[in-house]
Amino acid sequence: MTESPDQQPSPRRPRRFRPAFVRPAWWPLPACVLLGTACGLGYGLLTPPQYAATGYAVVTAGKDIDPAAALGYAQSYGRLATSDTTLAYAHGAAGEPVRQLRSHVRSETSPDSPMIAVTGTSSDPERAADIANAVTEALVAGAGHVAGDTGVKVIAYAHAVAPADPVSPSAPLGTAVGASAGGLLGGLVLLVRPRPGRRTAVTAQVPGPAQAGGAAHTGERELVS
Repeated sequence: MTESPDQQPSPRRPRRFRPAFVRPAWWPLPACVLLGTACGLGYGLLTPPQYAATGYAVVTAGKDIDPAAALGYAQSYGRLATSDTTLAYAHGAAGEPVRQLRSHVRSETSPDSPMIAVTGTSSDPERAADIANAVTEALVAGAGHVAGDTGVKVIAYAHAVAPADPVSPSAPLGTAVGASAGGLLGGLVLLVRPRPGRRTAVTAQVPGPAQAGGAAHTGERELVS
């Protein structure tokens, strides 16, 4: 007795094994946050602390010189504070060669006052103060050599002192900055990466040559009959 097609058992479909773990679509965000946190923590722990000490010098005008000219000379001397000439004169008192001293000193000026701020940086707070004071004294000495021609003088206003706290980021601050940067990077990755979408295929139904030929033969058979 043959079974009808409806009574025949349907073939078993193969089981599909689902992966045990599927990564969510937002996985780049926590991954970047963790990576940034680790980098910030490592930077805060491995980088030695840096100290900064600042000394100040002021430009004064002579009797026959317009006081407003001191502002212009302050801008010029502020740029000369980190020049090779000034650093070559100061490297002996600072205890560092000129090439290394150039990366450990910076100067700032204000457009409203003839004040020059000279900042020295080092991993040793005492050395940071020595660098700032040496460069300030070199600037004062260099300006004194041409004071007769310029009509202005540079006077040391305040000496730099050894700072008590470092200016480099600590481990907690570095960790927070790294986590924030990682979160920002992860958010950008989520925004720019392509999103999976459904692809719809549009197929145009165009009769083929075989169908056209079959229709022509059908018309001939009707005429013959």
